[in-house]
Amino acid sequence: MSNSYRPLIGISTSSKSGLIPLSFHRFAIWRAGGRSVRLGPDRPLDADALDGVIIGGGSDLAPALYSGEVTIEEAIDPERDAFELALLDQFRDGKRPVLGICRGAQILNVYFGGDLHNEISEAYPGTRARRTPLPVKRIEIDEGSRLREMLGVSWCRVNSIHHQSVDRIGEGLRVSAHDRRGMVQGIESTGDQLFFGVQWHPEFLVFNRPQQRLYRALIRAAAGKE
Repeated sequence: MSNSYRPLIGISTSSKSGLIPLSFHRFAIWRAGGRSVRLGPDRPLDADALDGVIIGGGSDLAPALYSGEVTIEEAIDPERDAFELALLDQFRDGKRPVLGICRGAQILNVYFGGDLHNEISEAYPGTRARRTPLPVKRIEIDEGSRLREMLGVSWCRVNSIHHQSVDRIGEGLRVSAHDRRGMVQGIESTGDQLFFGVQWHPEFLVFNRPQQRLYRALIRAAAGKE
């Protein structure tokens, strides 16, 4: 692979409301040295053409996927659920990196047999869903985690645009970051596989160096340099 090669990263987003985060992802990937292509039920692509994948944020997962219960009125997208689960089948060998963001981290956990908290305000009393792209929440990055190596920091401030979170961790995954209430903020594979997910949206933190290192780490892994 030549030094000038720019890895191709597929970005799976909502076909209805994913254009804004898609543009931020594309900018971050380009700045990190990669190329990008949009994926979705309406835009399938041969997974063999991809060097890595980002599964972005969006609607809740269908509760039936993890034996959850619908507790509040939230939109779900069964077609996208099915598409992304099938996409993960194509990357299950772990040789190419998969980064799950917010919903993406949750579906990654569910794919490996984990489940979710339907509502963080019930799972963590006193917590409220602060839906803002601004870095309002402090999280701790677990020592010895791949995420800590990627970000280059032991803690950071991140945004919060979710009302669900990872509960029981999936097989072959471990927690890599958490907030002060103990809520899971990062997950990653326990072995050499290149699966990792974050509960926040790094694409919106365009001037935050640790968050942009996350994209650089993704591109390096996709290029076979990690």
